[in-house]
Amino acid sequence: MSALEIVVYPNDILEKECSKVTVFNLRLSKLLTQMYETMVEADGVGLAAPQIGICEQIAIVDIGDDHGRIDLINPSILEMQGEQIGPEGCLSFPGLFGEVKRADYIKVRAQNKRGKIYTLEAEGFLARAIQHEIDHLHGVLFTAKVTRYYENDEIEG
Repeated sequence: MSALEIVVYPNDILEKECSKVTVFNLRLSKLLTQMYETMVEADGVGLAAPQIGICEQIAIVDIGDDHGRIDLINPSILEMQGEQIGPEGCLSFPGLFGEVKRADYIKVRAQNKRGKIYTLEAEGFLARAIQHEIDHLHGVLFTAKVTRYYENDEIEG
């Protein structure tokens, strides 16, 4: 499969509330694989369906830890605790990075590619990545939460 084209800001789809997924089939499974390949090729740690032009509640996250690829379909955050402040970027905002405040711990309920409901607890960077992707599914961009933008030399060093 080939990588998909990533939608960049200011495309309207990035700021729309996405529809819930109701059909769990081979198309969805293939889409998740394509999204993953696209994310890896773009050197990202997460990708949401609106970023490839699909207004559905589908996201993937893989920060390179033991969790591997996490498929998040119709996700919702059940619990949030603590606070972390750190750098974020977004594949839909190439070259833009800023400091964002997020919960340090989250508990999420979502569905997998077969529609099975599961819960996941995450903290630190994984929690940050999941919150970023879930925001995308509700039309919330990280730029709305940035407290300070970084200059290029601040993130490369």
